[in-house]
Amino acid sequence: MTKKSETLDADVAFIQALAELLNANDLTELNVKRDYGEHDSLNVRVSRKQEIVTHVSHAAPAPAPAAAPAPAAAPIAAAEASDDPASHPGAVTSPMVGTAYTSPEPGAPAFVTVGSQVTEGDTVLIVEAMKTMNHIPAPHSGTVKRIFIGDGEAVEFGTLLMIIE
Repeated sequence: MTKKSETLDADVAFIQALAELLNANDLTELNVKRDYGEHDSLNVRVSRKQEIVTHVSHAAPAPAPAAAPAPAAAPIAAAEASDDPASHPGAVTSPMVGTAYTSPEPGAPAFVTVGSQVTEGDTVLIVEAMKTMNHIPAPHSGTVKRIFIGDGEAVEFGTLLMIIE
């Protein structure tokens, strides 16, 4: 095993230990800097997604008069608004902690925009983690319906990035 892979394995174990510490102590975030030498260090930010609890009333609405039926799109839009987007079958989530980039380089056009057609395997964005650019592929073919992150935004494991239908 090389020195570099031993260091990587130790870093992964260190990050996993931080995640366990975060959960065991009911913390929301940890920031740690580990120095290996004068020009070599590891900066780690481990955080937990805050759950926002909302209460939805399920009381039945008063029946509408027969002469004024509700438009067909209204119930669908209301159902989509109340559903958690992360549970959508087309949800694309971050596989790692890092910084998300929507284009291959500053000033370049975005990989995808809302309405873009993608094919399974197409790069939809990049997540930079530990100075490595990780291309995030489309899990399936379809149309990009929503994008939840901005260029250069920090993301965590499981952060909702976009929806592809």
